Amino acid sequence: MSSQKIFLFDFDGVIVDGMHEYWNSSLLACEKYLNSPYISVDEKLYKRVPNTFKEIRPWVKYGWEMVLIVHEIIKTENPIKHLNKDDFINNYYQNCERILKDNSWIAEDLQRILDKSRKYQINKDFKSWVNLHNPYFEVINFMKELKKREIKSGIITTKGKIFAEKILIQLNIFPEFIFGYESGTKIKIAEKVTQTYEILGFIEDRKKTLIDVKQNSETSHIPCFLADWGYLKESDRYNLSNEIKLLKLGSLEELVAI
Repeated sequence: MSSQKIFLFDFDGVIVDGMHEYWNSSLLACEKYLNSPYISVDEKLYKRVPNTFKEIRPWVKYGWEMVLIVHEIIKTENPIKHLNKDDFINNYYQNCERILKDNSWIAEDLQRILDKSRKYQINKDFKSWVNLHNPYFEVINFMKELKKREIKSGIITTKGKIFAEKILIQLNIFPEFIFGYESGTKIKIAEKVTQTYEILGFIEDRKKTLIDVKQNSETSHIPCFLADWGYLKESDRYNLSNEIKLLKLGSLEELVAI
């Protein structure tokens, strides 16, 4: 086992609350790059994140899904609203696939225009884009405490690496590495990391990801923590196996005793 100790972190929902950024960037992607005839974008839409978007967010795995969801929320006909939101959520993955097919979209293209939207905002007004992210300062302080104890931090995110990196620099956080969606699945990345480091914990707000980590023979030994402050489904907090611990923001400091 390597003597290099490390904690792994998800990014959105764990280190920062990026809800406003995801909404604004996905909305801009729809308006500027998607060329859909089914939507109408009003400037007022940028001012606040609809509750419907917030409620669907815990089901999202990849960034491109956000563009699809925003499109469905702002459609001029039969949009997703609070009343029919549950119908969409109950068959979330099937609905995403259906919408891709109905519009002749490719997931990679939606991801590309989301990244393009971010780059546009960064070039136009970097400070405004950064300010769309609200840091969890308890996590930032925990990462700084790890550094004092010579324990490293690593980021595994489904956001593009360059975007996560820009935000972390502004927060004065410099992890050992950042793996974005370009690097493949979180499970494969964790397999690779465990060959070099002793992983003291993986803090993530997507329960299914942690279940996958525990069910994989190469990564099952990694201590897994579900971030209670992240984008959780209400049911995620219950029926957790003994192998996955629900972690509160106020309990972060206890982890350094591991």
